[in-house]
Amino acid sequence: MSFASIRIVTDNLDGLVAFYERVTGQQAERPAPIFAQFSGPGANLAIASTATVAMLDGAMTPETNRSVFIEFEVIDVDDAFATLQPEPKDVVLAPTTMPWGNRSALIRDPDGNVVNLFTKPTT
Repeated sequence: MSFASIRIVTDNLDGLVAFYERVTGQQAERPAPIFAQFSGPGANLAIASTATVAMLDGAMTPETNRSVFIEFEVIDVDDAFATLQPEPKDVVLAPTTMPWGNRSALIRDPDGNVVNLFTKPTT
């Protein structure tokens, strides 16, 4: 088995796509008006309208995640944070060196999901 992707279901597809285009520095692939995807060397990040899961009878509820980080390894956390210029209300943790050595900044995307921008320590 190989890990393929994480999908965020949203009522704000264009807003989330624009946010993650800024985070990743790449343009989303848009194979359909209700779906977007960011491909990379690891797993993919998919963003889908609630219309894509309508047949799941309410199993997916946008803007309710309180337990998952969406993580991006970046070259320089402080630079990435400054480039994104998040609103103060969206900052969970300003750039900080964690006890295990990673430098991290945690921000919320437009749906409230926590995004961790991190850099591993240099050895």
